[in-house]
Amino acid sequence: MPHLPTKTLLVIAGPTAIGKTAAAIEVAKHFNTVVVSADSRQFFREMSIGTAKPSAEELAQVRHYFIDSHSITEPFSVGDFERECLLLLDELFKKHDYVVLAGGSGLYIKAICEGFDDLPTADPAIRERLNLELEEKGLTYLQEKLKLADSLYYNQVDLGNPQRIIRALEVFESTGNPISSYRQATVNKRPFEIIKLALNMPRELLYRRINDRVDIMLQQGLLAEVASLLPHRQLNALNTVGYSEIFDYMDGAITLDKAVEMIKQNTRRFAKRQLTWFRKDQQFIWFDAGAPDLIEKMIEVVEKTS
Repeated sequence: MPHLPTKTLLVIAGPTAIGKTAAAIEVAKHFNTVVVSADSRQFFREMSIGTAKPSAEELAQVRHYFIDSHSITEPFSVGDFERECLLLLDELFKKHDYVVLAGGSGLYIKAICEGFDDLPTADPAIRERLNLELEEKGLTYLQEKLKLADSLYYNQVDLGNPQRIIRALEVFESTGNPISSYRQATVNKRPFEIIKLALNMPRELLYRRINDRVDIMLQQGLLAEVASLLPHRQLNALNTVGYSEIFDYMDGAITLDKAVEMIKQNTRRFAKRQLTWFRKDQQFIWFDAGAPDLIEKMIEVVEKTS
């Protein structure tokens, strides 16, 4: 039998504002391939400035998938992403030996590399009640409920993501079992090889990049983008950093300066949680995002490993 060429998924991960988009494009260009986004907010067409989507110039350099692929009005879960992305990869690997998967959403990267857990269906009435509790009592209240119900998952989940917290609580309240008990102990074998690359840099430099990027978002029109989404503010997709704070400003709850300060602070906290998530995975090979020969080093590792 002829030896079939190995198909390899190149994961490029790291915290927000680290430079994943630029690195992914250069690596994809080298291997004459495409980029699949694993950023859980860049799927949505209506959210562009606040999600720091690749620019039109960047998108023109390499074909991207899962950018502007869905509307905030469509339910789109990590399980949906796993199914759609695996079908896409099956097609892409017919044309390419390498495909780049880039993003900072650890759960979405895990879904593609390992498979996502088959969680039980929850009672819609429970979800409705939990959403009401979020509205009336705030996110901290739900975080504390989760801490009592499932301390293991509490220490792993993105605590700034109300959707994930509500999902965990509705599973617990529907079944009596913590969501962590449904998480897979085994990894689904994928029909492709996986090489995981991660970017980091000294924290003070990363935090400066985050602060600068928030300022740029405001210059690009973040306020107008958020204002256009006010009619949809109850949707889970908009319960996220960069949007929640501006909604509070538009409600008159805080000043604009305070909203900007909170976006920067919450984004820095988010970056810290992303790094914690990726560091737990021993398969990641780490690179200094600020190194002048970053791309050459990444390509060298891929060619040695694959």
